[in-house]
Amino acid sequence: MAEAQLFVSQDEFTCSLCLDTLTDPVTILCGHSFCLKCLTDCWDQSQVCSCPQCRHTFTTRPELNRSTLLNEVIKKFKRPRLSSPPPQSYAIFEDVECDFCTGKKFRAVKSCLTCPASYCQTHLQPHYEVATLKHHKLVDPDRNLKEKLCEKHQKSLEMFCKTDQMCICMMCGMTEHNGHKMVELEMEREEKQKQLGATLSDIKRGLEEREKTLKEMRRAMDKMKMSVVREVEENEKSFTTLIRCIEEAHRKLTERIREQEKRETEKAEGVMEQLEKEIEELKRREADLKELSETKDHLHFLQTFSSRCVLPADGDSLSFTITAKFSSEDLRKELSGLTKSLEKISRWVIMTWTPSAHEAPVFTLQPPEPQSRDDFLKCEFVL
Repeated sequence: MAEAQLFVSQDEFTCSLCLDTLTDPVTILCGHSFCLKCLTDCWDQSQVCSCPQCRHTFTTRPELNRSTLLNEVIKKFKRPRLSSPPPQSYAIFEDVECDFCTGKKFRAVKSCLTCPASYCQTHLQPHYEVATLKHHKLVDPDRNLKEKLCEKHQKSLEMFCKTDQMCICMMCGMTEHNGHKMVELEMEREEKQKQLGATLSDIKRGLEEREKTLKEMRRAMDKMKMSVVREVEENEKSFTTLIRCIEEAHRKLTERIREQEKRETEKAEGVMEQLEKEIEELKRREADLKELSETKDHLHFLQTFSSRCVLPADGDSLSFTITAKFSSEDLRKELSGLTKSLEKISRWVIMTWTPSAHEAPVFTLQPPEPQSRDDFLKCEFVL
């Protein structure tokens, strides 16, 4: 039979001496109730036995006996009550459905790993009220309960076999894995969590290194472009004084510089693109591992740990060096001394020479091959 609800306030069960809920309540002849200890201490300290509330005096000290009925009422009053269940909603897309609803199913609020099944608020109540169900393991709604059961014994996966590196049930531990080193899921999770933390630290260092390299490359690109701008401006001034005869040489030199810039830019942009991809992949892995690190599902954590907690292979993008400075100062000196030979210079070939991969390219002039004997005799060789 369902228990009747008590529509009373807590004040009706408060001792007027200690101002707290009655403990071992006793009721005296005047009808007022007090804690047994509070009333005993009060009368022990007074020469007159009177009610502390109405001041009714007793000629002889009454014998104090605990009120059994009132004590039971107070126990029920103090017993934790389940809060009113929230309004239930029907399961929609991606919600876990209650396994016990018939017809249109309500959304599950908990899943039981012991049963195993998922329950809406109504069908979950027995797990809070029935003694044999109170010890079941409740988790957040999970649509993959079958994955948490041993395929062979259909028991909950509660242990981790360190010998075979797999989650097992208690039956497996007593049969196939007998004699193996086994620990609880929580203990193995703690150990794997440390490994995950180390992997996250490595990823963080990798991100920092690549972001630093990318930033340095961008600075180098800016310097290179500024160097190109300055060089073009200086050459513009030099060639302006040489008027029409030097315009062709000026155009060729600028063209070569731009070609070199293009090559350097293409190389750098390729490496930058690779770095950005690596950074994006590392960030994705970092987010994935953080999500894995914060999951409360030990089984899911351990089953996906090995496939996720792996560092990507380092590329060679960090060792790339970009040419950030161009120089054609020697070329300008040569041009300044060849004003009288502008016609000749305009036909010379502009050559590009790069001493090494880490040095700036050098632009020089080379006279054309003589086409006749007279041209050969007139040719001036620049040493």
